[in-house]
Amino acid sequence: MTTPTTAVSKPDQRPNNPNFSSGPCAKRPGWTVDALSDVLDGRSHRSGPGKKKLAEVIDRTRAVLGVPDDYRIGIVPASDTGAVEMCLWSMLGARGVDVLVWESFSKGWGADITKQLKLDDVRILDADYGKLPDLGQVDFSRDVVFAYNGTTSGVKVPNGDWIPDDREGLTIADSTSAVFAMDMPWAKLDVVTYSWQKVMGGEAAHGMVILSPRAVERLETYTPIWPMPKVFLMAKGGKLMEGIFRGETINTPSMLAVEDALDGLKWAESIGGLEGLRMRSDANLAVIEDWVAESTWADFLAQSKDIRSNTSVCLVVKDPAFTALDKDVQAGLVKDMVKLLDGEGVAYDIGAYRDAPAGLRIWAGATVEVNDLDALLPWLDWAYAQVKP
Repeated sequence: MTTPTTAVSKPDQRPNNPNFSSGPCAKRPGWTVDALSDVLDGRSHRSGPGKKKLAEVIDRTRAVLGVPDDYRIGIVPASDTGAVEMCLWSMLGARGVDVLVWESFSKGWGADITKQLKLDDVRILDADYGKLPDLGQVDFSRDVVFAYNGTTSGVKVPNGDWIPDDREGLTIADSTSAVFAMDMPWAKLDVVTYSWQKVMGGEAAHGMVILSPRAVERLETYTPIWPMPKVFLMAKGGKLMEGIFRGETINTPSMLAVEDALDGLKWAESIGGLEGLRMRSDANLAVIEDWVAESTWADFLAQSKDIRSNTSVCLVVKDPAFTALDKDVQAGLVKDMVKLLDGEGVAYDIGAYRDAPAGLRIWAGATVEVNDLDALLPWLDWAYAQVKP
Protein backbone atom coordinates (compact mmCIF):
# COMPACT_ATOMS: atom_id res chain seq x y z
CA MET A 1 0.00 0.00 0.00
CA THR A 2 1.29 3.48 -0.82
CA THR A 3 0.56 6.82 0.76
CA PRO A 4 0.96 9.97 -1.37
CA THR A 5 3.27 12.62 0.01
CA THR A 6 3.87 16.28 -0.75
CA ALA A 7 7.35 16.40 0.81
CA VAL A 8 8.71 17.47 -2.56
CA SER A 9 7.19 20.70 -3.78
CA LYS A 10 5.81 20.95 -7.27
CA PRO A 11 8.47 22.65 -9.42
CA ASP A 12 7.83 26.11 -10.82
CA GLN A 13 9.63 25.69 -14.13
CA ARG A 14 8.31 23.49 -16.93
CA PRO A 15 10.06 22.23 -20.06
CA ASN A 16 9.26 24.38 -23.08
CA ASN A 17 8.91 21.18 -25.08
CA PRO A 18 7.59 18.19 -23.07
CA ASN A 19 8.12 15.72 -25.95
CA PHE A 20 10.56 13.14 -24.60
CA SER A 21 9.14 10.16 -26.49
CA SER A 22 11.59 7.63 -27.91
CA GLY A 23 9.84 7.57 -31.26
CA PRO A 24 8.52 9.47 -32.99
CA CYS A 25 10.94 11.83 -31.28
CA ALA A 26 10.90 15.58 -30.71
CA LYS A 27 11.18 17.77 -33.80
CA ARG A 28 14.29 19.89 -34.17
CA PRO A 29 14.30 23.15 -32.16
CA GLY A 30 12.24 25.87 -33.80
CA TRP A 31 10.40 23.48 -36.11
CA THR A 32 7.01 24.55 -37.48
CA VAL A 33 4.93 23.31 -40.37
CA ASP A 34 6.40 26.16 -42.39
CA ALA A 35 9.49 23.97 -42.71
CA LEU A 36 7.48 21.91 -45.21
CA SER A 37 6.55 24.84 -47.43
CA ASP A 38 8.79 23.64 -50.27
CA VAL A 39 7.18 20.19 -50.36
CA LEU A 40 6.70 18.64 -53.81
CA ASP A 41 2.95 18.12 -53.58
CA GLY A 42 0.72 16.71 -56.28
CA ARG A 43 3.68 15.38 -58.26
CA SER A 44 5.00 11.88 -58.79
CA HIS A 45 8.00 10.78 -56.80
CA ARG A 46 9.22 9.36 -60.11
CA SER A 47 9.16 12.76 -61.79
CA GLY A 48 12.40 14.66 -62.27
CA PRO A 49 11.77 16.96 -59.27
CA GLY A 50 10.63 13.98 -57.17
CA LYS A 51 13.78 11.99 -57.86
CA LYS A 52 15.84 15.09 -57.16
CA LYS A 53 14.29 15.47 -53.69
CA LEU A 54 14.89 11.82 -52.85
CA ALA A 55 18.45 11.92 -54.15
CA GLU A 56 19.06 15.02 -52.05
CA VAL A 57 18.09 13.11 -48.91
CA ILE A 58 20.64 10.45 -49.82
CA ASP A 59 23.39 12.95 -50.63
CA ARG A 60 22.90 15.04 -47.49
CA THR A 61 22.73 11.86 -45.40
CA ARG A 62 26.08 10.73 -46.78
CA ALA A 63 27.64 14.11 -46.04
CA VAL A 64 26.32 14.47 -42.48
CA LEU A 65 27.09 10.89 -41.43
CA GLY A 66 30.40 10.65 -43.28
CA VAL A 67 29.32 7.48 -45.10
CA PRO A 68 32.13 6.17 -47.35
CA ASP A 69 31.75 6.85 -51.07
CA ASP A 70 31.60 3.14 -51.93
CA TYR A 71 28.69 2.44 -49.54
CA ARG A 72 25.15 2.54 -50.99
CA ILE A 73 22.36 4.50 -49.25
CA GLY A 74 18.73 3.73 -50.01
CA ILE A 75 15.28 4.91 -48.89
CA VAL A 76 12.96 1.97 -48.19
CA PRO A 77 9.41 1.35 -46.89
CA ALA A 78 8.14 0.59 -43.39
CA SER A 79 10.52 2.51 -41.17
CA ASP A 80 13.50 0.81 -39.50
CA THR A 81 11.53 -2.41 -39.09
CA GLY A 82 11.05 -2.66 -42.83
CA ALA A 83 14.70 -1.85 -43.44
CA VAL A 84 15.90 -4.57 -41.04
CA GLU A 85 13.49 -7.21 -42.37
CA MET A 86 14.49 -6.40 -45.94
CA CYS A 87 18.11 -7.12 -45.16
CA LEU A 88 17.46 -10.23 -43.06
CA TRP A 89 15.26 -11.80 -45.75
CA SER A 90 17.58 -10.80 -48.59
CA MET A 91 20.98 -11.70 -47.15
CA LEU A 92 20.71 -14.36 -44.44
CA GLY A 93 20.99 -18.07 -45.12
CA ALA A 94 24.33 -18.00 -46.89
CA ARG A 95 26.15 -19.02 -43.68
CA GLY A 96 25.48 -19.42 -39.96
CA VAL A 97 24.14 -16.49 -37.95
CA ASP A 98 24.96 -15.09 -34.52
CA VAL A 99 22.20 -12.86 -33.10
CA LEU A 100 22.99 -10.57 -30.16
CA VAL A 101 19.93 -10.09 -27.97
CA TRP A 102 19.69 -7.76 -24.99
CA GLU A 103 16.39 -5.92 -25.45
CA SER A 104 13.05 -6.31 -27.17
CA PHE A 105 13.81 -5.39 -30.77
CA SER A 106 16.93 -7.52 -31.05
CA LYS A 107 14.92 -10.32 -29.47
CA GLY A 108 12.39 -9.83 -32.24
CA TRP A 109 15.06 -10.15 -34.92
CA GLY A 110 16.19 -13.41 -33.33
CA ALA A 111 12.62 -14.71 -33.38
CA ASP A 112 12.16 -13.74 -37.03
CA ILE A 113 15.38 -15.48 -38.03
CA THR A 114 14.53 -18.70 -36.20
CA LYS A 115 10.75 -18.84 -36.53
CA GLN A 116 10.00 -17.10 -39.83
CA LEU A 117 13.10 -17.72 -41.92
CA LYS A 118 13.53 -20.97 -39.99
CA LEU A 119 17.31 -20.98 -40.29
CA ASP A 120 18.91 -23.96 -38.57
CA ASP A 121 22.42 -22.66 -37.88
CA VAL A 122 21.59 -19.81 -35.52
CA ARG A 123 23.19 -18.91 -32.21
CA ILE A 124 21.36 -16.53 -29.87
CA LEU A 125 23.82 -14.72 -27.58
CA ASP A 126 21.69 -12.96 -25.00
CA ALA A 127 21.91 -10.83 -21.88
CA ASP A 128 19.50 -9.26 -19.43
CA TYR A 129 18.19 -5.73 -19.84
CA GLY A 130 20.90 -3.26 -18.85
CA LYS A 131 23.76 -5.49 -20.00
CA LEU A 132 25.44 -6.67 -23.20
CA PRO A 133 26.13 -10.25 -24.26
CA ASP A 134 29.77 -11.34 -24.15
CA LEU A 135 31.05 -9.76 -27.36
CA GLY A 136 34.13 -11.96 -27.19
CA GLN A 137 31.94 -14.99 -27.93
CA VAL A 138 30.82 -13.70 -31.34
CA ASP A 139 31.98 -15.83 -34.28
CA PHE A 140 32.71 -13.56 -37.24
CA SER A 141 32.96 -16.43 -39.68
CA ARG A 142 29.17 -16.16 -39.40
CA ASP A 143 26.78 -13.31 -40.13
CA VAL A 144 26.18 -11.18 -37.03
CA VAL A 145 22.87 -9.37 -36.35
CA PHE A 146 22.65 -6.85 -33.52
CA ALA A 147 21.25 -3.50 -32.43
CA TYR A 148 23.92 -0.83 -32.29
CA ASN A 149 21.85 0.90 -29.62
CA GLY A 150 19.11 -0.96 -27.81
CA THR A 151 16.28 1.57 -27.82
CA THR A 152 14.26 -0.27 -25.16
CA SER A 153 17.16 -0.89 -22.76
CA GLY A 154 19.34 2.20 -23.15
CA VAL A 155 22.34 -0.05 -23.83
CA LYS A 156 24.65 0.43 -26.82
CA VAL A 157 27.73 -1.39 -28.03
CA PRO A 158 30.75 0.56 -26.76
CA ASN A 159 32.39 0.99 -30.18
CA GLY A 160 33.34 -1.13 -33.19
CA ASP A 161 36.62 -2.46 -31.82
CA TRP A 162 35.11 -5.88 -31.11
CA ILE A 163 34.43 -6.39 -34.84
CA PRO A 164 37.46 -7.61 -36.84
CA ASP A 165 38.40 -6.11 -40.19
CA ASP A 166 39.00 -9.56 -41.69
CA ARG A 167 35.56 -10.96 -40.80
CA GLU A 168 34.05 -13.49 -43.18
CA GLY A 169 30.39 -12.88 -42.40
CA LEU A 170 28.36 -9.69 -42.63
CA THR A 171 27.63 -7.38 -39.69
CA ILE A 172 23.99 -6.24 -39.78
CA ALA A 173 23.32 -3.41 -37.32
CA ASP A 174 19.88 -2.08 -36.46
CA SER A 175 21.08 1.46 -35.72
CA THR A 176 17.87 3.44 -35.60
CA SER A 177 18.59 5.20 -32.29
CA ALA A 178 22.35 5.42 -32.85
CA VAL A 179 22.97 7.17 -36.19
CA PHE A 180 23.19 10.98 -35.94
CA ALA A 181 24.10 10.66 -32.23
CA MET A 182 27.09 8.32 -32.18
CA ASP A 183 30.23 7.86 -34.25
CA MET A 184 29.50 4.91 -36.52
CA PRO A 185 32.57 2.76 -37.33
CA TRP A 186 31.69 2.30 -41.00
CA ALA A 187 34.56 -0.06 -41.78
CA LYS A 188 33.15 -2.47 -39.18
CA LEU A 189 29.56 -2.35 -40.43
CA ASP A 190 28.17 -3.98 -43.56
CA VAL A 191 24.49 -3.16 -43.12
CA VAL A 192 23.16 -0.18 -41.16
CA THR A 193 19.44 0.56 -40.88
CA TYR A 194 17.48 3.37 -39.27
CA SER A 195 14.37 5.52 -39.63
CA TRP A 196 13.78 9.24 -39.90
CA GLN A 197 11.60 9.28 -36.79
CA LYS A 198 14.40 8.80 -34.25
CA VAL A 199 17.43 11.05 -33.75
CA MET A 200 16.45 13.54 -36.44
CA GLY A 201 12.84 13.79 -35.24
CA GLY A 202 11.47 13.18 -38.72
CA GLU A 203 8.14 11.74 -39.72
CA ALA A 204 7.63 7.98 -39.53
CA ALA A 205 6.95 5.33 -42.21
CA HIS A 206 10.25 5.40 -44.12
CA GLY A 207 13.49 3.57 -43.42
CA MET A 208 17.08 3.87 -44.58
CA VAL A 209 19.49 1.12 -45.59
CA ILE A 210 23.25 1.67 -45.85
CA LEU A 211 25.21 -1.16 -47.49
CA SER A 212 28.95 -1.82 -47.63
CA PRO A 213 30.54 -3.29 -50.78
CA ARG A 214 30.57 -6.66 -48.98
CA ALA A 215 26.80 -6.46 -48.45
CA VAL A 216 26.30 -5.57 -52.12
CA GLU A 217 28.40 -8.59 -53.08
CA ARG A 218 26.15 -10.82 -50.95
CA LEU A 219 23.06 -9.48 -52.69
CA GLU A 220 24.58 -10.11 -56.13
CA THR A 221 25.94 -13.60 -55.44
CA TYR A 222 23.37 -15.17 -53.10
CA THR A 223 19.72 -15.98 -53.76
CA PRO A 224 17.56 -17.00 -50.77
CA ILE A 225 15.62 -20.26 -51.07
CA TRP A 226 12.38 -18.67 -49.84
CA PRO A 227 9.98 -16.51 -51.88
CA MET A 228 10.82 -12.82 -51.68
CA PRO A 229 8.13 -10.13 -51.57
CA LYS A 230 8.64 -7.42 -54.19
CA VAL A 231 8.95 -4.80 -51.48
CA PHE A 232 12.03 -6.62 -50.07
CA LEU A 233 13.92 -7.01 -53.35
CA MET A 234 17.24 -5.17 -53.60
CA ALA A 235 18.79 -7.30 -56.36
CA LYS A 236 17.45 -8.85 -59.53
CA GLY A 237 19.17 -11.24 -61.93
CA GLY A 238 22.36 -11.15 -59.92
CA LYS A 239 22.59 -7.35 -60.06
CA LEU A 240 21.91 -4.74 -57.40
CA MET A 241 18.84 -2.64 -58.15
CA GLU A 242 20.86 0.56 -58.28
CA GLY A 243 17.82 2.76 -58.67
CA ILE A 244 16.90 2.25 -55.01
CA PHE A 245 20.17 3.93 -54.08
CA ARG A 246 19.61 6.90 -56.38
CA GLY A 247 16.20 7.82 -54.97
CA GLU A 248 14.03 5.53 -57.09
CA THR A 249 12.11 4.08 -54.17
CA ILE A 250 10.45 0.66 -54.23
CA ASN A 251 7.04 2.08 -53.40
CA THR A 252 5.50 5.54 -53.17
CA PRO A 253 7.03 7.65 -50.40
CA SER A 254 5.37 10.54 -48.61
CA MET A 255 6.87 13.68 -50.11
CA LEU A 256 5.83 15.53 -46.95
CA ALA A 257 7.99 13.13 -44.96
CA VAL A 258 10.78 13.55 -47.50
CA GLU A 259 10.65 17.34 -47.10
CA ASP A 260 10.71 16.95 -43.33
CA ALA A 261 13.76 14.68 -43.57
CA LEU A 262 15.50 17.32 -45.68
CA ASP A 263 14.65 19.99 -43.12
CA GLY A 264 16.24 17.90 -40.37
CA LEU A 265 19.39 17.28 -42.42
CA LYS A 266 19.76 20.99 -43.20
CA TRP A 267 19.39 21.78 -39.50
CA ALA A 268 22.07 19.20 -38.71
CA GLU A 269 24.40 20.87 -41.18
CA SER A 270 23.71 24.25 -39.57
CA ILE A 271 24.87 23.08 -36.12
CA GLY A 272 28.07 21.41 -37.25
CA GLY A 273 26.93 18.14 -38.76
CA LEU A 274 27.48 14.87 -36.96
CA GLU A 275 29.83 16.41 -34.39
CA GLY A 276 27.23 19.01 -33.45
CA LEU A 277 24.50 16.39 -33.19
CA ARG A 278 26.65 14.07 -31.08
CA MET A 279 27.69 16.89 -28.75
CA ARG A 280 24.06 17.81 -28.12
CA SER A 281 23.15 14.21 -27.27
CA ASP A 282 26.20 13.84 -25.02
CA ALA A 283 25.34 17.08 -23.20
CA ASN A 284 21.80 15.85 -22.62
CA LEU A 285 23.05 12.56 -21.19
CA ALA A 286 25.49 14.43 -18.95
CA VAL A 287 22.64 16.42 -17.40
CA ILE A 288 20.81 13.20 -16.54
CA GLU A 289 24.00 11.57 -15.24
CA ASP A 290 24.63 14.47 -12.87
CA TRP A 291 21.07 14.24 -11.57
CA VAL A 292 21.22 10.45 -11.14
CA ALA A 293 24.48 10.79 -9.19
CA GLU A 294 22.61 12.86 -6.58
CA SER A 295 19.31 10.98 -6.67
CA THR A 296 18.15 8.90 -3.72
CA TRP A 297 15.72 6.87 -5.81
CA ALA A 298 16.70 6.81 -9.52
CA ASP A 299 19.44 4.90 -11.30
CA PHE A 300 20.42 3.89 -14.82
CA LEU A 301 19.29 0.56 -16.19
CA ALA A 302 22.69 0.46 -17.94
CA GLN A 303 25.08 0.48 -15.01
CA SER A 304 28.24 0.58 -17.10
CA LYS A 305 28.94 4.06 -18.50
CA ASP A 306 30.72 2.80 -21.63
CA ILE A 307 27.58 1.03 -22.87
CA ARG A 308 25.07 3.69 -21.76
CA SER A 309 23.02 5.23 -24.54
CA ASN A 310 23.08 8.98 -25.14
CA THR A 311 19.67 8.85 -26.84
CA SER A 312 17.27 6.33 -25.27
CA VAL A 313 18.12 6.89 -21.60
CA CYS A 314 16.48 4.23 -19.42
CA LEU A 315 16.05 4.74 -15.68
CA VAL A 316 14.96 2.37 -12.92
CA VAL A 317 14.01 2.92 -9.28
CA LYS A 318 16.66 1.89 -6.75
CA ASP A 319 14.75 2.87 -3.59
CA PRO A 320 14.75 -0.32 -1.39
CA ALA A 321 11.16 0.35 -0.37
CA PHE A 322 10.23 0.20 -4.04
CA THR A 323 12.40 -2.74 -5.11
CA ALA A 324 10.96 -4.85 -2.26
CA LEU A 325 7.53 -4.68 -3.85
CA ASP A 326 6.00 -7.17 -6.26
CA LYS A 327 6.98 -6.40 -9.87
CA ASP A 328 3.37 -5.78 -10.89
CA VAL A 329 3.05 -3.25 -8.08
CA GLN A 330 6.29 -1.60 -9.17
CA ALA A 331 5.00 -1.32 -12.72
CA GLY A 332 1.75 0.20 -11.46
CA LEU A 333 3.56 2.86 -9.42
CA VAL A 334 5.71 3.87 -12.37
CA LYS A 335 2.63 4.10 -14.57
CA ASP A 336 1.13 6.41 -11.95
CA MET A 337 4.25 8.58 -12.19
CA VAL A 338 4.00 8.71 -15.95
CA LYS A 339 0.33 9.72 -15.73
CA LEU A 340 1.13 12.48 -13.27
CA LEU A 341 3.83 13.91 -15.52
CA ASP A 342 1.60 13.66 -18.56
CA GLY A 343 -1.25 15.33 -16.71
CA GLU A 344 1.00 18.22 -15.72
CA GLY A 345 2.09 18.61 -19.33
CA VAL A 346 5.79 18.30 -18.48
CA ALA A 347 6.70 14.93 -20.03
CA TYR A 348 4.86 12.82 -22.56
CA ASP A 349 5.38 9.11 -23.30
CA ILE A 350 8.32 8.41 -20.98
CA GLY A 351 7.26 5.07 -19.53
CA ALA A 352 9.62 2.14 -20.05
CA TYR A 353 8.96 -0.08 -23.05
CA ARG A 354 6.34 -2.71 -22.24
CA ASP A 355 8.83 -5.63 -22.15
CA ALA A 356 11.51 -3.74 -20.18
CA PRO A 357 11.87 -3.54 -16.39
CA ALA A 358 9.57 -0.97 -14.74
CA GLY A 359 11.07 2.47 -15.11
CA LEU A 360 11.31 5.55 -17.26
CA ARG A 361 12.70 6.04 -20.76
CA ILE A 362 13.71 9.59 -21.62
CA TRP A 363 14.76 10.53 -25.13
CA ALA A 364 17.92 12.63 -25.00
CA GLY A 365 18.77 12.81 -28.70
CA ALA A 366 20.01 15.88 -30.50
CA THR A 367 16.60 17.47 -31.11
CA VAL A 368 16.01 17.72 -27.34
CA GLU A 369 17.17 20.95 -25.70
CA VAL A 370 19.36 20.61 -22.62
CA ASN A 371 17.33 23.31 -20.83
CA ASP A 372 14.20 21.19 -21.21
CA LEU A 373 15.93 18.26 -19.54
CA ASP A 374 17.12 20.56 -16.74
CA ALA A 375 13.52 21.59 -16.21
CA LEU A 376 12.20 18.02 -16.39
CA LEU A 377 14.37 16.36 -13.74
CA PRO A 378 12.89 18.13 -10.65
CA TRP A 379 9.50 17.01 -11.91
CA LEU A 380 10.68 13.40 -11.77
CA ASP A 381 11.56 13.89 -8.10
CA TRP A 382 8.14 15.41 -7.48
CA ALA A 383 6.29 12.61 -9.28
CA TYR A 384 8.18 9.87 -7.43
CA ALA A 385 7.44 11.58 -4.12
CA GLN A 386 3.72 11.32 -4.92
CA VAL A 387 3.75 7.57 -5.49
CA LYS A 388 6.65 6.18 -3.48
CA PRO A 389 5.98 3.46 -0.87
